[in-house]
Amino acid sequence: MTRMHIAPSSSTEMLARLIAFDTTSHNSNLDLIGFVRGWLDAHGVPYRLSFDPTGRKANLHATIGPLQSGGLAFSGHLDTVSADGQAWTGDPFTLRRENGRLIGRGACDMKGFVAATLAAVPDIKARKPARPVHLLLTYDEEVGYHGARRLIEDIAESGLRPAACVVGEASGMLPIMAQKGRLIARVGVRGHAAHSSEAHRGVNAVHAVAEAIAFLAAASRGLARNGPTEAGFDPPYSTLQVSNLTCGVLPNTVPDRAGFDVEWRNIPADNPMRELARFKAHVATAIEPRMRAQHPDTGFDYEVLLDLAAFSMPPEHELARAACDITGTPAGGKVSYCSEGSLFQPTGIACMVCGPGHLAQVHQPDEWIAESQLAICDGFLRSLVDRMAA
Repeated sequence: MTRMHIAPSSSTEMLARLIAFDTTSHNSNLDLIGFVRGWLDAHGVPYRLSFDPTGRKANLHATIGPLQSGGLAFSGHLDTVSADGQAWTGDPFTLRRENGRLIGRGACDMKGFVAATLAAVPDIKARKPARPVHLLLTYDEEVGYHGARRLIEDIAESGLRPAACVVGEASGMLPIMAQKGRLIARVGVRGHAAHSSEAHRGVNAVHAVAEAIAFLAAASRGLARNGPTEAGFDPPYSTLQVSNLTCGVLPNTVPDRAGFDVEWRNIPADNPMRELARFKAHVATAIEPRMRAQHPDTGFDYEVLLDLAAFSMPPEHELARAACDITGTPAGGKVSYCSEGSLFQPTGIACMVCGPGHLAQVHQPDEWIAESQLAICDGFLRSLVDRMAA
């Protein structure tokens, strides 16, 4: 195991610099942004910043080539999950090499890709691209995609909207042409408290929740059995799960509050909002009337916590053809996880996912990325610019 001593312009040295900044999502990322600004200033690359409401976190949107809309974007988030409580064998914020692995917090998710894009800046600029090449660096992807939402606002203000975007989440450098969407709703139930010896005078919120979850469990089985389906996804249908069941009362009290979260991960052909509406309609007709007959102030409340669109890129798209040619992939893959592409694509930016590393390596103690994957990414970025922006 050795510490890194690599030429400053390489993606590996850039990764060492990025990992040295602790950009766990609850921290500011401004020191890292300052480093990136210095790198871009040294190469004469213009950029824009957009900030979170506290001013402690920033997005950066740089443009190489013509300062205009269109062209190609490379997108990555700068925040990481925490290393606290994990059994690291060394400092998470000092990059280490071991048997071809580069180890450090964020190495795979996703400072490896960001490092490769930043290290490529001199080469991209030397190519004098006829179409713009955008670098989109965001905050708070790990805790709600807040940075991407703010960046979308800034892109609308600037008019510098890319035509297509590669989101560099870990995919083993396989071009991902489609991903599922994700909808999370929080369901709360207002019952009516009573002593358990007089349970008939109360409205049991937990019982209402149980009825609602039974409906959702049947709906989940229905999606698996009846579809719709799309080949290439694993599983090939939309999924539904309930989690975070809550109820905080004493055993001798009829509970007046309970709740849970429900998550849909939908294929592009499916609409989770329609499923949520169907669930609400069932509650309104089959569960709430009995509750309100006992006490009119009871019922269900709903809050959408996250709504990320599914996306897919047609195989004939210029970016899809170029990425498959460069990687030697006959056809792109499909994944059930989400990325910031779910937010960019509805604004008119055609998105795909392609980045170094694999999901099994992220968020783990001794998170790592293979040097070979980073080298493949280096070549991919430059070849894609030659195809898409030259």
